[in-house]
Amino acid sequence: MSAFRSQLLRIATSLVRTHGFTREALSRSVLELPADKAHSEPLSDGAVSSLFGKGEYARKSLIEAWLNEGIIQMASKPSSSLGHVLHTRLNYNEPVLPYLPEAFALLASPERGLPPLDPRPALKHAARIADEASYISGDTSSQLSWYTHRASLAVMYSCAELHQLTSPETAHEFLDSLLTGSSAFEKSLDEVHLFSSYVLQSWKGIFRSKGIL
Repeated sequence: MSAFRSQLLRIATSLVRTHGFTREALSRSVLELPADKAHSEPLSDGAVSSLFGKGEYARKSLIEAWLNEGIIQMASKPSSSLGHVLHTRLNYNEPVLPYLPEAFALLASPERGLPPLDPRPALKHAARIADEASYISGDTSSQLSWYTHRASLAVMYSCAELHQLTSPETAHEFLDSLLTGSSAFEKSLDEVHLFSSYVLQSWKGIFRSKGIL
């Protein structure tokens, strides 16, 4: 069951560009299986819930699978250039940009209670990308510089991604401008809470502008 679920999630990530991060994308994944295993009808709503979770849990499963696929895509185009690796990840966003604000809002919504937005998914998302980009590009930072370098990359990528959600046509240029001034950027990163605060406030602004909050 686990392998079958993983296979369907992988297929569903390719359907996001046409169906969004929806239960429908998950239900239609069985139509795209290899010919000898493909279903003639989409999964029922009950089957989607059984495989991926009830209600919004299924959508969160798809979003997380899509984010994992983004990490895989970064590694599929290795480069010693850190900028090239981060640009590859921004490119991955482009076909589904209209759906990302709602997807990020859903991930940031706690399962119950307050606060209204949980910054931890944003921190984890950016940190994974920074870590993978550093690894792919052959970063050899050690000890304290290792953490500082990755923290600054996480902030820069988050800034570029937030910029991409509102001004996609200039996102790559904006990322280049951040990378060019990366040394100064690292020096300004005295405390990690600056990162979480910036990301949370920026996401709130984007969600409100899209009518999500």
